[in-house]
Amino acid sequence: MFWVYLRDMKSWMLFYLGSIAIVDLIVWLDDGIKVALPAVLYFNVLLLVFFGGFVCWRYYAEMRFTKELIVLVDAESDDWQATLPEANFLRDQAIKELLLQTSSRFTAEMTELQKLDMREADYMAAWVHEVKTPLTAMKLVMDEHRSHPAIRKLDLEWLRLHLLIDQQLSISRLPSLESDYVLEKTALPLLVSTEVRALSSWCLEKNIAVEVEGSDLEIVADVKWCRFIIRQFLTNAVKYSPVGGTITISMDRTPTGHVVLRVTDEGPGIQPHELPRIFDKGFTGGTGRIHNAATGLGLYLAETVASKIGIELAAQSEIGHGTTMIMTFSVENEFNRPLK
Repeated sequence: MFWVYLRDMKSWMLFYLGSIAIVDLIVWLDDGIKVALPAVLYFNVLLLVFFGGFVCWRYYAEMRFTKELIVLVDAESDDWQATLPEANFLRDQAIKELLLQTSSRFTAEMTELQKLDMREADYMAAWVHEVKTPLTAMKLVMDEHRSHPAIRKLDLEWLRLHLLIDQQLSISRLPSLESDYVLEKTALPLLVSTEVRALSSWCLEKNIAVEVEGSDLEIVADVKWCRFIIRQFLTNAVKYSPVGGTITISMDRTPTGHVVLRVTDEGPGIQPHELPRIFDKGFTGGTGRIHNAATGLGLYLAETVASKIGIELAAQSEIGHGTTMIMTFSVENEFNRPLK
C-alpha cells in the first residue's frame, strides 16, 4: 500500500525533487554564489532525508482511514456503519458521510421493497386460497357426474389447474418455511400412494402404469413438504412419459441408514451436459422445449425445499432410456442440525 501512496503522491514528489534540482542548477550557474560541492551534496542529502521522513509521516497520517476501510471491506461485516473509523481530514469525512448516506438510502429502499414483496406475497396467497374454493366446488360437481363423457377430459384439465395453483401456494409459503416446518414419523409408501392417487386421472389419460417397489419404510420428515417434492417428481415423470409407458417407484434403505426413494420414467431422458443444471431456476432443457410445457420451476422449488428440510436430491438419466429422480432422506439423528 505504501507504493500505491507514493504513486498517488508522485506529482508532489516530482515538484519537491524538481525544486531541489532547480536550486542546485542556480548554485552551479550563478558565479555570485560560492558554495563548495561537498556542501551542496550534504544539503541535498539532508533535504532528501527530511523529505523521506515527511513522506512516511504523511503516509501513516493520511492512509490510516483508508487502511481501516480496507479492513472493513475484507471483513464483510453487517454492522460496518458502526465501526467506520474516525476521519481526520476533510476528504475522509466526506467519504464517511457519503458511505453513511448511501447505506441509509439503501436500507430504506430495501425495507420498502421487502414491504412491497410481503404485500404481493400476501395478496398472492389470499388469491390462491380464494381460487381453491371454486376448484373444490368444481371437483364435487365432477365427482357427481362421472358418467358424462366430457367429465374425464374436464377432470384432467382440473388436475393441471389444481397442480399449478398448489405450486403457486407453495411458492408463497417458501419464505416462511421454517415456521411451517413440522417433523413427524410417517410411512413413505403412504406419502407416495397419496400423490399417485392425486395424479391418477392424468395417468389414465396417457395409459401410464405406476409400479411401486419397496417395503414399508418409515421416515422422519415434514409430511407436507415431502409430498410437495414427490409431487414434482411424479408430475415430471407423467409429463415426459410416452403413452402406454410405465413409471417405477422404488424405496429402500442404504447401509448407512438413509431411506432412498427413486422415481423412474421411460421418457426421452436428459442430455448429459444438461443434467447438472436441472435444479437451476428457469432451466427447461431440450426436452422441456420440445414438449413446450416446462416452466423451469418445479425441480428448482423441489431443490429449494429439500435443502431446507435435510433431503438430498439427485438425478440419473440416459438419452432414450428415461430418467431416475432420487430423494435421500436424513436419518433421525441428523435433525439436530439447524435449518439452512
